[in-house]
Amino acid sequence: MTTEKKQWAVAYIYIAPFYILFFIFGLFPLAGGLYLSFFRWDGVMPMRFEGLRNYINLLKDPLFGKALENTLFIGIVSHISILLTGLALAYILNSRLVRFKDAFKTVFFLPMVTGIVAITIIFQNFFGYNFGFFNVPLKLFGLEPLNWLGGDGSLIKAAVLVLFSWKWTGWNVVMYLAGMQGISTDIYEAATIDGAGHFRVFTRITIPLLRPIILFTLIQHGIGTLSIFTEPFILTNSNWAGGPNNGGLTLMIYLLNKAPQGGVLFGYASACAYVITVLVILYSLVITKLMTGKDQTGNEAV
Repeated sequence: MTTEKKQWAVAYIYIAPFYILFFIFGLFPLAGGLYLSFFRWDGVMPMRFEGLRNYINLLKDPLFGKALENTLFIGIVSHISILLTGLALAYILNSRLVRFKDAFKTVFFLPMVTGIVAITIIFQNFFGYNFGFFNVPLKLFGLEPLNWLGGDGSLIKAAVLVLFSWKWTGWNVVMYLAGMQGISTDIYEAATIDGAGHFRVFTRITIPLLRPIILFTLIQHGIGTLSIFTEPFILTNSNWAGGPNNGGLTLMIYLLNKAPQGGVLFGYASACAYVITVLVILYSLVITKLMTGKDQTGNEAV
């Protein structure tokens, strides 16, 4: 073997572990799940080919429609609040008037590194009917407390929305603040000399320059929304139906209720997983297309 071939052999040996692990734990499950989605299988009996029937039954199921509706509602409303609140807080922290920025970043980022199960249990008590924190102000004004997690289930989405937004806002603040600190102060000084106020600087300079980071956070939030499970599941006391009238039912709860947690319809669950995957891809493509529009000069904005 020549010296050159030995060098190539050594290089391939060093990168081989990555590809071996990728094929075993990445590519094989993806291909296997896609293959399984065309079959009916309970994990024990022989597999029976179903073709597209799993996908057709999935799209016809009213519960899947309800789960999709709940998930989209939580995602759209939370995205608006998280985006606007994160940008505003990051802009304030980036100003010269705020001190101890590192302490604030730690506080804001803390929800992302704290156990989501523990956080959800705490919020479950906050939303309690008799002694919940969110019902205390209503009682002080003589109003009836709200049954956030019970009743007809109409308020469960609002409870999940509050928890989800609280968790992700701090992460957004840290991301946007890092992006703002990378913007040259000369740009801000030039805008100030030209007489631009804070709002004009924020909308005409800061947001356009943060567009790549905003795109990244929007895609991350979209993936997080379509895979949301722990928050609604624990808030509704581990109810696979998502609480009363399926008020907290999400796509991931629906999927896991079919298999492997609540049932044994592995083929049907695989079809559901690939529908969610398609939704993630479509969402990412649409957001990327909207955020990477061309500016007036014809150059790409990102």
